[in-house]
Amino acid sequence: MEGEAEKGNTSISMEGERSESVLVREMMEVIETVGAFTSFRRTQRKECLSLVRRLRLLIPLLEEIREFDSSVPARALNHLAGLKKALASAKKLLKSCNYGSKIYLAFESEAVVSRFHAVYDKLNEALDHMPYEELGISEEVKEQVELMSVQLKRAKRRTDTLDIELAMDMMIVFSKTDDRNADIAIIERLAKKLDLYTVQDLEAETIAVRKLVKNRSSHNAESTQQIADLLGKFKQIAGLQENSVLDDPLARRLEKCRSLLVPHEFLCPISLEIMTDPVIVATGQTYERESIQKWLDSNHRTCPKTGQTLSHLLLAPNYALRNLILQWCEKNNFELPKKDSNVGSESSCTALIEEIYSSVQNLSSCQVDIQREAVVTIRMLSKENPDNRTLIANAGGIPPLIQLLSYPNSSVQEHAVTALLNLSLDEANKRLIAREGAIPKIIEVLHNGTDEARENSAAALFSLSMLHENKVMVGCLNGIPPLVDLLQNGTTRGKKDAATALFNLSLNQANKSRAIKAGIIPALLHLLKDKNLGMIDEALSILLLLASQTEGHSAIGHISVIEALVGITRDGTPKNKECATAVLLELGSKNSSFILAALQYGVYDHLIEITKCGTNRAQRKAKSLLQHMSKCEHIP
Repeated sequence: MEGEAEKGNTSISMEGERSESVLVREMMEVIETVGAFTSFRRTQRKECLSLVRRLRLLIPLLEEIREFDSSVPARALNHLAGLKKALASAKKLLKSCNYGSKIYLAFESEAVVSRFHAVYDKLNEALDHMPYEELGISEEVKEQVELMSVQLKRAKRRTDTLDIELAMDMMIVFSKTDDRNADIAIIERLAKKLDLYTVQDLEAETIAVRKLVKNRSSHNAESTQQIADLLGKFKQIAGLQENSVLDDPLARRLEKCRSLLVPHEFLCPISLEIMTDPVIVATGQTYERESIQKWLDSNHRTCPKTGQTLSHLLLAPNYALRNLILQWCEKNNFELPKKDSNVGSESSCTALIEEIYSSVQNLSSCQVDIQREAVVTIRMLSKENPDNRTLIANAGGIPPLIQLLSYPNSSVQEHAVTALLNLSLDEANKRLIAREGAIPKIIEVLHNGTDEARENSAAALFSLSMLHENKVMVGCLNGIPPLVDLLQNGTTRGKKDAATALFNLSLNQANKSRAIKAGIIPALLHLLKDKNLGMIDEALSILLLLASQTEGHSAIGHISVIEALVGITRDGTPKNKECATAVLLELGSKNSSFILAALQYGVYDHLIEITKCGTNRAQRKAKSLLQHMSKCEHIP
C-alpha cells in the first residue's frame, strides 16, 4: 500500500510538471506571436512596439522556469497563472491594434490607451512579489524583470503626447455642427495620417470596419455609422466606387458567393468584380477600364496592385482576356453586368482640356466680364475634380490667378482666392502657389477683402501651411495678425477658418510667439465664453499648444483665463472638460501660482468629479493635476 501511495504521488508530481511546462510554453508562444505582428496602426504604433519589447524581456525568466528541476511551488504557480492571463490580455490588445479598423482606433484612441494601462496593471500584479529564489531564478534575470516592471509603472504615469493635429481633424470630421466636416483638405490629410489612401489599405480597412459593424451591439451605433461614412469619403478621394459597409448583409453574402464563381483572373483587382472592358496599364497589370480610370483621375500615378510608378498613362485593351471572359460567360450561362458606354469619353476629355486652356487665357483678358467668367469657371472646375487641379496648374493657371488677387473688383478677387484655395488641395500645387508669390497677396486679401474672400483666404493659408516651409513663410510675412483679427471680429465661418489656420501655424515654434504678440489670447478667451459659437474645443486646442511655450505661460495665466478654464471643468461637455483640464495641468506643472488661482475658483471639487465621471483621458489628466497639487508647497 505504501508503495502504491508513493507511485501515486510520483504521478501527481509528473502531471504537475507537465502542466507547468505547458503553461510556460503557451506564454512563450504568446510572446512569439505578438512579436510577429508588423502592421500596428500608426496611432498606437509607439505604445505597441514598447509593449512588445517589454514582453520579450520575459523570455529569459520563462526559460529559467522551464529548466527548473523541482516542482514549481503553489505560490509561484498562482503568479504564473496571473502572468498568463496578463499576456492573453496583451495579445488581444496588440492583435486589435494590428488588424483593427484604423479609423476606429484613432477615434477611440483614449479608450485604447486605457486598455494599455489595464494590461500594465495586470502584468505588474503578476510580477510583483514573484518568488524568484524559490524558482531558482538568477540575479541577472531577476533584475531584468524588475526593471521591466518599473518601466511599465513609468509608462502608465507618462503624460501621453497625442498627435494634436490628428485629434483636431478627427474632432472636425465627426462634428455634426461644424460645416468643415466635409472639407476635402482635412479628409485628404486624415487619409494620409491614417495610411488609408491606397487600394490595399482601403480594402483592408473595409474588412476591419465590417467586423466592427458585426459587433455593433457593443459599440455606439452612431459612431459606427460615422466611421463607415468617413471610410466612404476616403474611398471617394482614392477614386474607388463607394459601397457602404452597412449594406444588407444577405445581399453582401449573395454578391460574395456570386463573385466566388468567377475565376480570380477575370476579376478587377480594384473593384473585385468581373471585367467587361479589361485594359492593360504600363506595368502589365490588367484592370477594368472604369476602375483604373477613376484611380488615374484621382491624381494617382502608380499601379494599384504593384505600387510601381507608371511610366505612362495609356490604357491598352486586353482583347485576349476579354475573349476568354466572354467564352467563360457563354459556357457558364453567366450574364456580364451592363456598363454605360464609354463612347464620347475621349472627346469629352478633349473638350474639358480645351475649356481649361481657354479659361486660363481669358484670365488675362482686358475685358472685366470675360475675366470674371473665366475665374468663375476655373473656380468651379478646380472644385469638382482633383485631376482638374493638375490640368489647370499645367495649363499655367496659377500665375494669372495670383495676379487677380490684386484686382480692384472685389468679386473677381473673391473668386480668384477661392480658386487658389481649391488648387492648393493638390500637394504639388501647394509649393507652386507659394513659389509664385501668392502668400503675401493672400494675406493682403485677408486684410482688405470681402467677408467670403477673407474666410477663403484663411482657409487657403491653412491649406498651404500644411507644408512646413509655408508655415514659416506665413509667419515671416506677418500673416498671423490678420488671422487673429478674423478670429476676433470675423463671421462664424471666418472664425472657424481662422482658428483652424492658427492652430496649424502654431505647430511652428516661432509662430506661437507671433500669435501671442498679435493678441490671440483675448480672442480665444472670447471663444471660451461665447458658447453659441460652438468653438470651445478649437480654442482649448490652441491654448494647449501655446501653453507648452514659456512665453505662453504668462499670457495664458491671466486670472480671467484661469477662471474661464475652471468654469469649463464645471459646466463644459466631457470633451471640453478634458481639454480644459489638460491646459490647467500644462500651466500648473510649470508654475504653482496658476494652481493656487484655479483652487480659488473651486477647481478641486470639479477635478474630483472628473476623476469619477470624465472621459478616460480627462480622468488621467485630473488625477495628475490633483497629485501635482498635493506636492506643491502652500497647497493643502
